[in-house]
Amino acid sequence: MASALSIAQHYHQRTKYDPETISQRGRTLDFEQQPIPFKDYKLGTSIGLKEYLEQEHPTEPSAAQWQRLSRLLYCSYGITAVIPYPDHPVYLRTAPSAGGLYPAELYVIAGEGTFLPAGLYNYQVSTHSLLRFWDSHIWSALEAACLWHPTLAKTQLALVTTAVFQRSAWRYEDRAYRRICLDIGHLLGNIELAASICDFKAHLIGGFADRHLNQLLYLDPDQEGVIAAVALADLLDVEQNLPPTPTLLPSPTIEDYPHIQDGDLLRYTHEATSIPSEDITYNSDLSSSPKVDKYNFPFCLKVPLSSAPIDWGDDLINLKESILKRRSTRRFTGAPLSVEELSYCLGFTYCPDQYQAQGLDGYPDFFDLGLIQTFIAVLDVTDLETGCYYYAVQAQELRQIRFKNFRRELHYLCLGQDLGRDAAAILFHTADLQSAIAHYGDRAYRYLHLDAGHLGQRLNLAATHLNLGVSGIGGFFDDQVNEVLGIPDEEAVLYITTLGQPPPKSEG
Repeated sequence: MASALSIAQHYHQRTKYDPETISQRGRTLDFEQQPIPFKDYKLGTSIGLKEYLEQEHPTEPSAAQWQRLSRLLYCSYGITAVIPYPDHPVYLRTAPSAGGLYPAELYVIAGEGTFLPAGLYNYQVSTHSLLRFWDSHIWSALEAACLWHPTLAKTQLALVTTAVFQRSAWRYEDRAYRRICLDIGHLLGNIELAASICDFKAHLIGGFADRHLNQLLYLDPDQEGVIAAVALADLLDVEQNLPPTPTLLPSPTIEDYPHIQDGDLLRYTHEATSIPSEDITYNSDLSSSPKVDKYNFPFCLKVPLSSAPIDWGDDLINLKESILKRRSTRRFTGAPLSVEELSYCLGFTYCPDQYQAQGLDGYPDFFDLGLIQTFIAVLDVTDLETGCYYYAVQAQELRQIRFKNFRRELHYLCLGQDLGRDAAAILFHTADLQSAIAHYGDRAYRYLHLDAGHLGQRLNLAATHLNLGVSGIGGFFDDQVNEVLGIPDEEAVLYITTLGQPPPKSEG
């Protein structure tokens, strides 16, 4: 049937939380049915990576290469702690995941002439190893599936992130697709930063022929699907020092779809946001949206922001430590942040002009940050009035929309989570869905949430470095956020990140 909404808009509307209906969603989780967050293969060759993690300056060239890959994978998605629940221990990883469900899988694809034998590998998180489950030379098939992305002609290593849908849908049902894309955005943020630590450049690839890339990895399309790919350029090889490249391609916009039953909406939406064929290539002239400050509210208070870049130390050692010790804060004390701390977090997250001074890639890959807007509810930040602000990234200033203390309302909007009440500042990542879909088709829904998750992970790491508390929130009353904070109606809320003071470690 014809619909006024595209499938991505329909999905977003259908999966909103609303105060009138959320009580009807209540159900008891059957932990006996919870999917295992690790993938198992019956056949394949295992290659251990643990021995390379702490080696001091290996002299053998191949050992140094193995060490770089081992550290890259561990910093991207490795296990850093275990919560020992009796029946279901939770293995915490470097990238956060809603509910600790970890729907993402990470694959390595090796071409000809690398230290890693050509073939397909699954990163076995539980053992920090690679499982080589296919040993044919498939790099040309990867190039075709990725629609001849130019970086693949110059590189021999690639990462592919996939989602096992039921791991997250078991708890969050159809709304899980939002959280899956946010979680994989966290992972992409880690990959990009870990690449800088390990002398790689991560070239993001968001446009690919979904069916072909799924088949290349032998995925069951009813249960899992590719979300993004990354070409890994070796910065120690002058031939692989490549310029920035496009990261995304459009999909069709689907406005004619049948009635979709609850429980089927997630998979239907993922399939509908696919690129169906190889008719499109990266030779297109599609360019990202211009990065401009979208809102300049008349007569609003404008607060300039400035801070020196974060010092990540020699060889980015402090960044590595922040990645490995990052945790989602479970409780804030309600104490204030300083405006300098907030500025540091925003600078690291949004201001690439600071990155090269920090020893980082000055051109990190996102999909299209020109589509993402950020609003900040200031609850207790020194030298800032309480209220809601629009963060004008290009002007590096906060523009006040509404003057009010929102603690009680934010506690409610965040589904009664105390993090919303006790945070010192809360960031809302938003986008104009209609405009994004007009530009990139329904696949824009993936790109927006992946970028929001990437931004959220940068906030996580900056806050961790500054010994602040930080936690992402994917569950909120969608429409009421705009109404309470004064955010324009067309801005759909994608993600929320809370910042505040954590309790003393003796309490944690």
